[in-house]
Amino acid sequence: MKTALVCGAGGFIGSHLVKRLKREGFWVRGVDLKFPGFAETEADDFIVADLRDQSVVERVIDRSFDEIYQLAADMGGAGYIFTGEHDADIMHNSATINLNVADRAYKRNNKRIFYSSSACMYPAYNQEDPENPNCVESSAYPAAPDSEYGWEKLFSERLFLAYNRNYGMVNRVARYHNIFGPEGTWQGGKEKAPAAICRKVALAANNGEIEIWGDGAQTRSFLFIDECIEGTIRLTRSNFEGPVNIGSEEMVTINQLVDIVADIAGKKIHKNHIPGPTGVRGRNSDNRLIEEKLGWAPGATLRAGLEKTYAWIEAQIRSNSAGNKSAA
Repeated sequence: MKTALVCGAGGFIGSHLVKRLKREGFWVRGVDLKFPGFAETEADDFIVADLRDQSVVERVIDRSFDEIYQLAADMGGAGYIFTGEHDADIMHNSATINLNVADRAYKRNNKRIFYSSSACMYPAYNQEDPENPNCVESSAYPAAPDSEYGWEKLFSERLFLAYNRNYGMVNRVARYHNIFGPEGTWQGGKEKAPAAICRKVALAANNGEIEIWGDGAQTRSFLFIDECIEGTIRLTRSNFEGPVNIGSEEMVTINQLVDIVADIAGKKIHKNHIPGPTGVRGRNSDNRLIEEKLGWAPGATLRAGLEKTYAWIEAQIRSNSAGNKSAA
C-alpha cells in the first residue's frame, strides 16, 4: 500500500486532499494544529501537533512516504493577509514549518514533496491593470510581492527547489489561485472572497445590501476545490518540478462575483462599497504552462463551483441558527 503525508490536513484544501488520497487506496497520515472544522478526517493517522517544533516534525516524518504534501501555513483571506498586523507571524510561522519539513523529509530519505505556493508571490507591478494582469510563471522576477505572505511563499518555493538541485529530491511547486468550495472557512476573518460573499448574500434579505471592500472593480479568478486537488496530484506525480499555476482563467470583478452569487440565491443585492484591504487590482491564472507540461488545465465554470459552495454555506448558517435557537 502506498503511503502519503498531508501537512495541513486539518485545513480546507488538506482535508479534501486526504479524502482523494484515501479513494485512491493510500494509507494517509495527516498533521495539523487542529482537526478539520466541518467533517471528520478520513486520515488513517491524524496527529494534532505544531510543525514549527522540530521534535514534532521528527515524530511526524518517521519514515519514507511515497508522497508528502506540504500545505501547512499561516494564512487567510485579505482581511488577515493585507492589514499588516500579522506579517511577522505569517513569515515566521510558515517559513519555520517549511524549513523543518524540507530538512526532515530529506534526512528520512523522502524524495517527493508537493509544496503549495500562492499567486500572492507575483509582482504587484504586473497586477495594476485589472483588465490585463500578468501572472505567467516567468514573470515572478524581479520580485515584488504585494504582501509579506507573498514574500514568504517565494522564499519557500526556492527552498524546496534548492533541495532538488542539491540533494536529488523531486519536489514539486504549484502557485494556487484563490481556491474555494464547501468545507472551507466562511466566517471569522480568515475566509476568502467567495465564501465571504456567499455568507453575506445568504444573510441578506432580498433587495438588501452587503458591504464590499473597495470599489469592486478589482479582478480575480477563483478555482473550485476539486480542480485544485486534481491539478495538485497530477503535478506531484509528473516529471515537471514547477513552479506552475493551478488556477482558473475565468477572471471576474468582485462586483461580478457578487452578482453571480446573488443570482444563485435568487436575490437582488445592493453593494455598499467601503474602505478595506483589497490586494492588487488584478490577478488571473495563466494556464499555458500547465497545459504544456501536464496536458491538463482546470475547466469547471466559476458558477458551477459557487452553486455548490453557496448551498453548503447557506446550510451552515441555517444549522447555526437552529442551534442558537435550541440553546436559547
